[in-house]
Formats: sequence, structure tokens, C-alpha cells
Amino acid sequence: MRFVRIGACIIAVLAIALGLLWLGQGTGVIAWPADSFMLADRTWARNGLLLATAGGIVLWLANPRAR
Repeated sequence: MRFVRIGACIIAVLAIALGLLWLGQGTGVIAWPADSFMLADRTWARNGLLLATAGGIVLWLANPRAR
């Protein structure tokens, strides 16, 4: 069971990082790479927010000391 919890934490942290990147690109705060189709597109900002939130929830559920 410990391996599942560790795997869930790793995936959750990656989801949070990727979601924040998408959020930054979608809002235009992060302009990297310069020719990205995601820049200043609110759809990617919304998707990034949802992914980061889901990652946060999984991270919270996977850590029994946080509850």
C-alpha cells in the first residue's frame, strides 16, 4: 500500500506542476515556448487550474498525516 501512496504523490506533484504551467501559459504569464499555441488561451488556463486542483486533491488524499 505504501508504494501506491508514493506513486500517487509523485503523479500528484507532476499534475500540479503541469497544471500550473498550463495556467501560466493560458493566462499569458509564462510565454515559453514563444511559438506555443497555448499562449493567452483561456481554455488552457481553465484546464491547468482543473489539473492543478485535481493534483492537489490527490496529494491531500494520499498523505494520511495531512488529514
